[in-house]
Amino acid sequence: MIYYKDGAKMMRPVLSREEYLQLRGSSKQQAILKAVREGDEKQKMRLIQMNYSCLPNEDGSLKGSTRMSTTVGMDIDHIPAEEMQAVKDRILQKKDELGLLMLETSARKAGYHLVFKRCPKLSQEGNLKWASELLEVAYDEGAKDITRVFFTTTVDENELLFLSDELFDTSPAELPTSEEDNVAALTPSRLPALGKAGSSSDSALAVAALQRCSSKIAYAPEAKYNGILYKDIIAKYWELFNGGKEPVIGDRNALTFELAVTLRSICAYELNQLMAVIPNYWGNEGTDEWRKTLENALKEPRKGMPYRLKQVLAALKETAVVKACGGTLTTPPPMPKKLPPLIKLLTKNVPWFYKPAVASAVFPALGAHLHGVKFRYWDNVNHEATFMNVLIGRQSIGKGSIKKPIEYIMEDIRQRDIPNRQREAEWKQKNPGAKQKKDPRPTDICIQMLIDNLTDAVFNQRIVDAHNNGERYIFTIVDEIEALKKVTSKGTVDEVGLLIRKAFDNSLAGQERVGADSVSGIAPLRWNFNASTTPPNARKFFYKMVNDGTVSRLDVSTIILNDDAEETTPILGIYDNSFAQELKPYIDRLEAANGEIECPQAKKLALEIKKENSDAAKLYESEAYRVLSYRANVIAWLKGMVLYVAHGYKWSKEIADFVRWTEQYNLWCKMLYFGRQLEKELREELDIQRQSGPQNLLELLPDEFTKEQYRQMRQSQGKSGDGESTLRSWTKRNHIVYDEVSGRYCKTEEYKQKFSSLNIEK
Repeated sequence: MIYYKDGAKMMRPVLSREEYLQLRGSSKQQAILKAVREGDEKQKMRLIQMNYSCLPNEDGSLKGSTRMSTTVGMDIDHIPAEEMQAVKDRILQKKDELGLLMLETSARKAGYHLVFKRCPKLSQEGNLKWASELLEVAYDEGAKDITRVFFTTTVDENELLFLSDELFDTSPAELPTSEEDNVAALTPSRLPALGKAGSSSDSALAVAALQRCSSKIAYAPEAKYNGILYKDIIAKYWELFNGGKEPVIGDRNALTFELAVTLRSICAYELNQLMAVIPNYWGNEGTDEWRKTLENALKEPRKGMPYRLKQVLAALKETAVVKACGGTLTTPPPMPKKLPPLIKLLTKNVPWFYKPAVASAVFPALGAHLHGVKFRYWDNVNHEATFMNVLIGRQSIGKGSIKKPIEYIMEDIRQRDIPNRQREAEWKQKNPGAKQKKDPRPTDICIQMLIDNLTDAVFNQRIVDAHNNGERYIFTIVDEIEALKKVTSKGTVDEVGLLIRKAFDNSLAGQERVGADSVSGIAPLRWNFNASTTPPNARKFFYKMVNDGTVSRLDVSTIILNDDAEETTPILGIYDNSFAQELKPYIDRLEAANGEIECPQAKKLALEIKKENSDAAKLYESEAYRVLSYRANVIAWLKGMVLYVAHGYKWSKEIADFVRWTEQYNLWCKMLYFGRQLEKELREELDIQRQSGPQNLLELLPDEFTKEQYRQMRQSQGKSGDGESTLRSWTKRNHIVYDEVSGRYCKTEEYKQKFSSLNIEK
């Protein structure tokens, strides 16, 4: 950060994200920026100034500094308004290759300021030219000195577009001292742009150095492609296409050749890059054979990104997105060590590996105790305590561990239901069906706990009764998700999905009938439930509801046992009167609550999580994560509000930590079980939207396709015959080539460029 002392510019370090955001987010900073945007140019000098390319002199001054930092500040100015979005998207898409640390909109909104990791081999100007060529956008040549300062904007999400904690590293840049160091500094993630940098003297020198020292290039296991380690790409490749085994004597020539053909498209089709990332499976004695194999792979005709590579990257992306939720592919995000007292009580009688499932499953029952209560979300939309929990786990894994805590939570409601059921039975006996009713049905009958075998009339009656008697919830618990189909007469999965969507939004539900004996009534649907199922059944049951908002409205939990848990005999604690007495004060507070309840701390936390989810979705380029995160945040916030009420309207760090965890846990479970399908459907949806006007059959097919895909596409377009002559014609015209390795047809680069230019002209 820049400050003034006796008229001279001085520098002091900003060491944390919190301090950085606080400086940018002050009301003064916002007011000054607003004045600048409204045309008062003189106010610009009052904005906070930052330097991102150098460290201060020994006396703390800026002027004349020669000590470069590990980061580079870059100014992109005078961008036409219509190109602003495209430039921003390009920067964010290449953020990993660039090493992006910060991106902000400039004060005049005519460009961007960005900060990226410095390449030690290159000068300040060389780094700027390298980034300029990578991003295909000119930098401000008047801002190429390392002492250049930037006028900072605010923390608004439209101003501060990207921020990494690595920005706050204040160590000086370490410059390589030898030719070998120079080459090592140029990691493969930097090479694609350098290879194109014909006009940059620094870039040309770098490429020349690589060519001179190609025999000295060492394996670079930490090199990355779009943020993914090449070694991880190769490991996943062997996992998918060679049973997880690396090449050995007898197959290493063929397998390494296929690997090189697969990877060359993301190594700029350059030998140096392939040698830097593909291991030498021959050892030191076989370096010549290794090199020759890679050279032969580069001589093969280019066909775009191979289908195998797309499969590998998709598998790694799925892993990365699941990890974004705080866990791994096999381990969910860990629960906080210190839990809110109510959650600690409800989970104390189950082993540690059941606690996450129980901590999630208790909320439908807890929420059923609230009536006439509304919570205002940060967007000013009122929500009620709606929770629909689905526990997914393999057979005989212990899904029944959630039952006892729920049973004790619901005991008071169950006791209230008993006399109401008796009164309803007595009324039915006095007023048998198909006859004129002697007495009207008592309006104060309210039965909240439902069995899993109902008619539409009963379900509708329960909804109306619950609403008319204090805006209460009806509650269902079933052992298997399929049983939910029996809560209405239709008995279909589609009807369950419709009820889930209505219940989450508390939309009107019910029925209107003309007959005197028919049940009529419409009321907001307040329905909480618990259901369990296995992974295959979950995917089958919700197959048509992954992309219509149904799954996103669920609170999904799971039980996954590791080796330690598998070897443990689960022993449940004792649920008795002592447990019930400990639970009672929390239930009483929920029952006593009424009206609209707000909690500023919960609102602030929800906004923070929203921003974090948005950043994670952009970082992992996952549309499924973005879509699912919206309601996962709402559900977690609602849990926090329920805990806030249950603990006597007191917010705590334990509640905040639990809310963060439960949001990540819910997202992790959804991405694990439904993420791949949702990602695929959203991608296909986007492809359909992009299609406009008449298209030829080849354009309707993906860049790589099988003969079966081709035949199915022909049939969908109403074309007869096997289409073999069309395939031959496309091949003869060099529109496609056949890849014998993958058994797929691939569109040629010539065809794709030609069709792309036709679309642009159109």
